[in-house]
Amino acid sequence: MCYVIGVSSGTVVAGGNGQGTLNTQLNTPIGLHLDAPSNSLYIANANSNNIIKWVVNASTWTLIAGAPNGQSGSTSTFLNNPYNFIFDPSGNLYVADTNNHRIQLFLSGQFNGTTIAGVTALSGSATNKFDSPQSLALDSNLNLYVADTGNDRIQYFARI
Repeated sequence: MCYVIGVSSGTVVAGGNGQGTLNTQLNTPIGLHLDAPSNSLYIANANSNNIIKWVVNASTWTLIAGAPNGQSGSTSTFLNNPYNFIFDPSGNLYVADTNNHRIQLFLSGQFNGTTIAGVTALSGSATNKFDSPQSLALDSNLNLYVADTGNDRIQYFARI
């Protein structure tokens, strides 16, 4: 595999219609996951407060989690500036809900999330709290690692 050095332009495969909350636009895309079999990009659309699925070269996205209209919130169906996410082997979605200072779990196909780590909308430095978590990872046993960015630490949560 190689990339051509000096190539100055890429090809737009999602978005490109200005910043916004319409399903043809992106608004600060941060986290990204490519599902090669479906040729789809899963995107943490941070300032639209949602996680979306965009089939490469399609004209619109499909909502996976959060609000379709960009509304933020702290209830089980809303997100507030999600920065990153990960899927487990069963297709469950784990979201670093950054400005809500929590990790949300959305079971595959569900729009109601469950807070599995952190305290909704309360930042802090205690080990049960986060200050702006921005990234996460799962190991082979589904133990959770969280980049607790505002506290300058990585936290580990064992799967029960």
